[in-house]
Amino acid sequence: METKVLPVNDESIALAADLLRRGELVALPTETVYGIAADARNGAAVKKIFEAKGRPQDNPLIVHICGMDMLRGIVAEAPERAKKLAAAFWPGPLTMVLPKGPEVSPVTCAGLDTVGVRMPSNPVVQAVIRRSGVAFAAPSANLSGRPSPTNAADTFADMNGRLPLILDGGECTYGVESTVVSLAGEQPVLLRPGYVTKEQMEQVLGEEVVVSHAILEKLGDGEVARSPGMKYKHYAPKAQVTILRGSFQAYRKYLAAHAADGVWGLCFDGESARLPVPCIEYGAEEDPAAQAHRLFSALRELDRAGAREVYARCPETDGVSMAVYNRLIRAAAFRVVEL
Repeated sequence: METKVLPVNDESIALAADLLRRGELVALPTETVYGIAADARNGAAVKKIFEAKGRPQDNPLIVHICGMDMLRGIVAEAPERAKKLAAAFWPGPLTMVLPKGPEVSPVTCAGLDTVGVRMPSNPVVQAVIRRSGVAFAAPSANLSGRPSPTNAADTFADMNGRLPLILDGGECTYGVESTVVSLAGEQPVLLRPGYVTKEQMEQVLGEEVVVSHAILEKLGDGEVARSPGMKYKHYAPKAQVTILRGSFQAYRKYLAAHAADGVWGLCFDGESARLPVPCIEYGAEEDPAAQAHRLFSALRELDRAGAREVYARCPETDGVSMAVYNRLIRAAAFRVVEL
């Protein structure tokens, strides 16, 4: 299959809309990462996403809409909590898990009785949904387990020959996938951290948002992934990644003791010149938004550099930092060394 990469304009948006209506795949930018879109109602089309990514079919997908009216048939109901969060954060990088409606393919939901829905703010996505009339399922546009792409070039590197069209809308704004909160039970539960934080949602809802243990820990045997990004190893480069938790001085000492051919560091801005191994910087220590924006592209840079083993500086675990840590600990397959 030939994969076209086209700049965003009226013609390419019309082509993307036509492909979606015909049950084909399109990769396109959102404000979080690039995604692979297919009609969420068309199970045969959605199966093509799993095939293109090499993604396990027990991993649910998120449905993208461009207006509250599109919720009809996608969800069985929109509780008051959902309406409050939508008013505060939609369009934007927040996914809500709600009881599944009758029109969504079971393939999209991985057979679950719930569905994740979000209204992205990226104008390219909004234009494609409006032109096509299709609420589409879309995971990140990477090969399963690899770092999510935040630009068209990295999307092409993974998806060339696997789908017909990539819309090049430039760099993504946020760089990590959307926050996922479940509203399908008695309490709101944070399933995946992102740019919309637990604290922000609690302020809107006036109640506690429970943090799923699977955000910072491995899923237990037999536990079901209720959200994308809950699997054991995800977002990973080819190198083995280990997180080092401790001070910069302790980090530098550890790198000096483990320096060898193919060993690289993943550090904060301004630190690489003071370290004994080659390093990629992924944002300032005090700027979690910059870390989120840089993390996935930094992991891909390590692959291009030929890194064999990577020791990563550990971010904080609250606010937006929780999203960075959540992605990094999965890239490291939960390998953490306390310094």
